[in-house]
Amino acid sequence: MKLRKTVIIVAGGTGERMNADIPKQFLSLDGKPILMHTLEKFHKYSADIKIILVLPLHQMDFWSEICIKYNFRLPHQIVSGGNTRFYSVKNALENISDDCLVAIHDGVRPLVAIDTIARCFDEAGKTGTAIPVIELVDSIREVSETTSAARDRKKYKLVQTPQIFTSEILLKSYHQPYSEFFTDDASVVESAGYKISLVEGNQENIKITTPFDLKMAGFFISENK
Repeated sequence: MKLRKTVIIVAGGTGERMNADIPKQFLSLDGKPILMHTLEKFHKYSADIKIILVLPLHQMDFWSEICIKYNFRLPHQIVSGGNTRFYSVKNALENISDDCLVAIHDGVRPLVAIDTIARCFDEAGKTGTAIPVIELVDSIREVSETTSAARDRKKYKLVQTPQIFTSEILLKSYHQPYSEFFTDDASVVESAGYKISLVEGNQENIKITTPFDLKMAGFFISENK
């Protein structure tokens, strides 16, 4: 049976590290807000995918205003976020249907490749879980209070989103109490006893959190025009 597809796009940024007056997901990238690029990418992957956008309550009116300003009419449902990413995703999970594949994606990752989304959905359809990862290229060191030590970078991966799971796995996993060790959705699912499947991500799929990231994203877009 072919499972239906949903994406939960989590956008709770404040723009603090951007030194910006507005939250980072609303900053302009190639002529329109970053968040619009992100939603469009999943709609481009599949016009049938259900899009759930998680926003802080106090940002919802602003989002409505800029949607009118940019004539942005892509269908999506808006859900109020929680105090942490964990509770934001948990709120969104109240709006998913049974027996579907659910992607959870950072609102400020607008450059995820269609191929990356497809690989993740394909793998999650087979194994129940899938997260995109890329290789480390820099040397790494583990740091303690008194010293540091070199580590083999081949044993580590950089983790991206979308992270995709069956609705059954996600709903069971998010019944757990919150832990400060839940850094992403895969860590929540893994804590519930499930194995995480890794798939190839794409290098351009950066999380835009600093002015440098925004410049890089603009460069990537201009290079692909």
